Amino acid sequence: MTRKLNLNDIQGNVTRAYGRYSFPFARYIFFHFPDRKAGRGFIEKIRQKVTTAARWPDQESRPKCTTNIALTFPGLLALQLPVRTLQAMPDEFIEGMKQRAFILGDRDQTKTEQEVQQENWDAHWDPIWQKSRQPGTLGFGKDDVHVMVTLNAQCESQDVLDKPHAELEARTKWVLATAKDCGVTHIKGVGKDGDQPYQEASAVFEDVGGTMRPTPKEHFGFTDGIGNPVFEGQLPLEIEAEAVIGRGKLMGDGWEPLATGEFILGHPDESQELPPTARPPEFMHNGTFFAFRKLHENVGSFDTVVKEEAERYAAVMEIPVEEAIETIRAKMCGRWSDGVPLSKVPTYQEWIAFGTSKGWRGESVDPKTGYLKNLAYVASPEARDFRYADDMAGLKCPGGAHMRRMNTRDYLDPLNETGVSDSGAQPENAKATSALNKRRRILRRGLPYGPSDNSKKTDSTEQGVIMIIMGASLFRQFEFVQQQWIQYGLDFHQGNNTCPLLGNHEEHKRFTIPSDPKSGKPPYVMSKLKTFVECRGGDYFFAPSMTALRMMAMGIVDPT
Repeated sequence: MTRKLNLNDIQGNVTRAYGRYSFPFARYIFFHFPDRKAGRGFIEKIRQKVTTAARWPDQESRPKCTTNIALTFPGLLALQLPVRTLQAMPDEFIEGMKQRAFILGDRDQTKTEQEVQQENWDAHWDPIWQKSRQPGTLGFGKDDVHVMVTLNAQCESQDVLDKPHAELEARTKWVLATAKDCGVTHIKGVGKDGDQPYQEASAVFEDVGGTMRPTPKEHFGFTDGIGNPVFEGQLPLEIEAEAVIGRGKLMGDGWEPLATGEFILGHPDESQELPPTARPPEFMHNGTFFAFRKLHENVGSFDTVVKEEAERYAAVMEIPVEEAIETIRAKMCGRWSDGVPLSKVPTYQEWIAFGTSKGWRGESVDPKTGYLKNLAYVASPEARDFRYADDMAGLKCPGGAHMRRMNTRDYLDPLNETGVSDSGAQPENAKATSALNKRRRILRRGLPYGPSDNSKKTDSTEQGVIMIIMGASLFRQFEFVQQQWIQYGLDFHQGNNTCPLLGNHEEHKRFTIPSDPKSGKPPYVMSKLKTFVECRGGDYFFAPSMTALRMMAMGIVDPT
């Protein structure tokens, strides 16, 4: 039986990835509480505009601009919540993302803490994050980020899709005016030069049929954000059965939604336990944690490395360079650039034929909707319903590919058989489940930032992805995936080789592409990887329920 949630008490960005609901624009605005009175007054005003998870009856019922709010631990400290409540918060949330940089691979892991601090290791971060949580301030720094207000907006109109609705500007002005009236400090310092008042983000747009339309692509050119988890109570029952395919947990009888408590506090998780929470229970009930990470994409380096490796790959495999470029990109990611998974369509020739048969090779616009034809497929159950346990050797999708690391599906079932027979056949592992993966799933929210079109991009241009990574446990979910699966490779038989897309490649620059024995070709080892994605700052946030926001605004958080 699916769990029924009080959606009116849960913030809307927890259950919805707004970008998938036609909100291709976002702003992230940061503030500091000079005292508890100012902070409480601000929360009281903002909470009245907060968009909840309550379902919209139809498309016309959607707000033009959504509003959500989250706080850092220093923000809770500034509100002077009871010590007993603060002490029971998770250690990683209390310490914050900057203090956990060693674990996350965001700083040099070969140097001591003292050596790193002397070198000003976070000099490449945005100024706002360099100044926040300075060492020795114990959460009382004058530049600490205490609260973030998130705004997501629809397009201006059905005719103008590459500009945000006017309500985004109006809501921004209202939020800033509210902060000023309450005595709350607006913290600027966004961007590498610190000259932006808030973090802008938007979908990458493409000219489709003469109209600039939002796409699900990021700046490397991959179709992104396809595999967000589905959990109990998130969706109406009439659409859950289809939506859960490829996005839930793979059990003996097929796909099932994940336990609510993996993502929302106060509900049973996959261990059939309630995640630990601070007292009083209602303060954290229906809330969640998330990591806010600004990830810069070195597009110039990525394109250069792929081209250079593709020329070698083409010579070894005796294929055209164009085919080699597309294949290497797909093998690094786990999907072809249009979102089609390698596990479903493993070779370049099959991919070309597949796109042609589906009608988006050559003519990519659906004449009825005007949208890219491949989007309907990559969002379908057909494109999501695949496994990794039948490809243990990674002949279709390499074991170290980005997608396999982020969501291992049934690959880590301890009973899986490995190996490849002389004929090239792999074990099916038909009974494999995702039991060891279901406690590591994360909700992905956020949008790309930077140029909104396909203009020329280099390492120095400002572009990347704003990642909001949600889960009931930052340590068990986000930090584990980041440390063990992205920045390390042992679970995927990759040794110290990191994720080819997100990994730090200062030391480990290799990525292996297995080769089907039937082809007679050797495996190919990419050996010149660079660090393509760099963190530009962020922090850990708590996204409270509507009840908790009211409690904080009224100053009635009582742990006794």
